[in-house]
Amino acid sequence: MLVTAVLVVPLAAGALAAALPWRRAVGWAMVLANAAVLGLGITLAVETDRHHVAGGLDGALRADALSAFMVVVIGAISLLASIQSIRYLEAEIARGEHRARHASLYSLLVQVFVACMLAAVLSANLGALWVAVEATTIATTFLVGHRRSDKALEASWKYVLICSVGIALAFLGTVLVYFAALHVPGHPTGASVLDWTSLVHASHHLDPAVVRLAMALLVLGYGTKVGLAPMHSWLPDAHSQAPAPVSALMSGVLLTVAFYALLRFKAVADGALGPGYTRTLLVIVGLASLLVAASLLLTQRELKRMLAYHSIEHMGLIALGAAAGTTLAVAAVLLHILGHGLAKAVLFLASGEILLVEGTSEMDEIPALLVRQPLLGGIFGFGLVALLGLPPFSLFVSELNMLRGELAVGLGWAAGLSLVAMAVIFAAVMAHGRHLLLGGSGARPSVAPRLVGVPLVGGLLACAFFGLSAWPLQPLLDAAARVVVR
Repeated sequence: MLVTAVLVVPLAAGALAAALPWRRAVGWAMVLANAAVLGLGITLAVETDRHHVAGGLDGALRADALSAFMVVVIGAISLLASIQSIRYLEAEIARGEHRARHASLYSLLVQVFVACMLAAVLSANLGALWVAVEATTIATTFLVGHRRSDKALEASWKYVLICSVGIALAFLGTVLVYFAALHVPGHPTGASVLDWTSLVHASHHLDPAVVRLAMALLVLGYGTKVGLAPMHSWLPDAHSQAPAPVSALMSGVLLTVAFYALLRFKAVADGALGPGYTRTLLVIVGLASLLVAASLLLTQRELKRMLAYHSIEHMGLIALGAAAGTTLAVAAVLLHILGHGLAKAVLFLASGEILLVEGTSEMDEIPALLVRQPLLGGIFGFGLVALLGLPPFSLFVSELNMLRGELAVGLGWAAGLSLVAMAVIFAAVMAHGRHLLLGGSGARPSVAPRLVGVPLVGGLLACAFFGLSAWPLQPLLDAAARVVVR
């Protein structure tokens, strides 16, 4: 019942948004729905551990510690994005850019998007997981093109074409896993062939040659949705054109939902092949992503594109952490997923507020933000500190533990290369941030309402809290890591 309720709540909120013309009360209903998802996720996390699994819809839904953790992440980021969406939609309606019905469509699509991500992490069947991830592509395509400008429509087409190619490759990989499972004596037949629990138990009997090809396709396919090189090129265009709350959801949680799929398949592939093969694949795409991010961040001038390329860096880091594959490293990957989601959501939402009050997102045209907009500038500045992995924020702890995990399995050379790329990225982002926050001068524009900063400051405080003391999460992180590490 609990697992089913997690899916029903956002869908019910979406139905409400579709039935009523948008108004502030409808926006707050979306906020309450996403707060309920977070609350249900926390309850689910308390009830699940390595030895307890919750189910729903006659076994179609399944929640273990890893699933529960991802529900908490989705709920937290969705809550932040829905709060900021109220101001975003009100501003659009006030400027005459869209009518209330278009705002209702936006709210419906966002709640469908959230429900699809929840369905992905709660699906017991890896085929159903693929369907849910594909459904997120459909919903977000319309959200990326929400503004209906030429650039937004171009970005949405690029997004749907590249991600459709990637998800098609993931489908082929899933079909190959299905084929391999069919030839295991005693393995369930029919729709249960791709049941994750059954696959893990049968993984030692899967044909290694088939699984090897399947995993290569899955890493490339789901890696497209994650934003890993070489299929990353959709990400900066989509994030720069999507509404800020949608960018927060896509960067803060959609990318990691796709990576969740890779973690599920990794557990199966490691049983069939051992950890070495998947480790090699993840190291290649992880380092490639870090190098791409480092080279392209040097020349970025648009605020949201800078943040998008920073997402590529962090997805590369979690790929390297997952490649290490130890319990410590995977727990650090999960902590990084949460910390990155909070920090990136705060930064994208702050960038949307900057666009509202400054009228531009070009960094050269937004000097001395900290002087002219102390609250907004302070939030953005601390968000950058968090994203760069500096203490006291949780990304410092997670990056340190991922490096420890990499060193423990002989990936010191990869850790060294990642540190070089991170140093280049650190210098580039610091240079951009210095100009944005402190450089130049300009007329003082309209000031953002102080109430806008409350959820953003809350997100930063949560990120700092889990950096200083991870005790509320540590049992869940350890249990979730042991789901993947066999």
